[in-house]
Amino acid sequence: MPKNFALLAIAGFYFCYFAFNGIFSPYWGLYLAGLAFPAWQIGILTSLTQINRIYAPALWGWLADRSGKRQLILRLAGACGLLFFIPLLVAQSFWPIFIAVFLGSFFWSAALPLVEATAMSLLKGDSGAYSRLRIWGSIGFVVATMTAGYLIEAQGVAVLPMSVIAIMASLALYCWWVPEAPSTPVTQNTQAGFGEILRQREVQSLLASCFLMALAHGPYYSFYSIYVADQGYSKSTIAWFWTLGVLAEIAIFWLMPRLNLRFSQKMILLFGLAIGAARFGVIAWGIASLPLLLLAQLAHAFTFGSNHAVNMAYIHRYFTGRHQAKGQALYIAMSFGIGGSLGGILAGLAWQSLGGEWVFSLAALSCALGGIIAWRGLPKIE
Repeated sequence: MPKNFALLAIAGFYFCYFAFNGIFSPYWGLYLAGLAFPAWQIGILTSLTQINRIYAPALWGWLADRSGKRQLILRLAGACGLLFFIPLLVAQSFWPIFIAVFLGSFFWSAALPLVEATAMSLLKGDSGAYSRLRIWGSIGFVVATMTAGYLIEAQGVAVLPMSVIAIMASLALYCWWVPEAPSTPVTQNTQAGFGEILRQREVQSLLASCFLMALAHGPYYSFYSIYVADQGYSKSTIAWFWTLGVLAEIAIFWLMPRLNLRFSQKMILLFGLAIGAARFGVIAWGIASLPLLLLAQLAHAFTFGSNHAVNMAYIHRYFTGRHQAKGQALYIAMSFGIGGSLGGILAGLAWQSLGGEWVFSLAALSCALGGIIAWRGLPKIE
């Protein structure tokens, strides 16, 4: 398959994959609240996709690396993800929704690490080129968030399940078109065992900082929309909040090649963690101020955008060749999986007793701790 067609298929995959996130992250909690679920059940149901990212990507990544049939597994993931999300069209009680999202996200979670590994192989680990390809995911997020926001405003939150199914059907098509990854040259980390790589101090520091940044984002993805809705903001305004964050993310993705020329990867990573501490502190205590909320959303450029691009460069450096898919899966498991799900669940358990102010303050503290670990443990990569 020509490289340009392969990159086009990956761009389409990113668009649909993050369009799904663009509906789920802002509105899934609101949908569940509309079904009158209590906060602790909302915390669980909004965290299921992250919970599956704890172990499922590692399982799929190991299977892909061992079998060498990454494309076949990706196609299976797309088809089964669509199939198991379909019951959301009729389910309205806790356990049917739990089962549908749990099974659907088990297969859905397989797709991203396989495509990320393929993209980084095609782009030879260039985080700047990766960022500009990954922009299509951010565009998908914006389109889905804005469209769903106005649909929900006009027709009610009950339109959410049908929107999810439509996006998952498109995602399944792009999963079919993404090619096998090209072979990579043998390196020291290719020859090393997976456990040997994990014992490196810089790898442990990287994964710890990824975990803590994702832990901080758990309350954001699960309860941010509920938190600002309680202040009287409309659904369409909430959509604009999310969209502003992703537009900032798009801008930083586009600028990453220039940032890479001026700053080290480590400096960009540390800056993002510091901004994360400030951002969640502002959300915690500045919720009544529209200008502060807008500023906090612009900070998403660094708490996710540049942070993710740099993490991808580190992961591609340490996990190469036969460890590529496993390395991507481990990154997703430690960050979006363990970190994101634990953050959402803990936020759900603490929401009533501590309130949003202190939950988001703890998120800020998590970012600060991640910055300390990364500063002490990571080498500088120019």
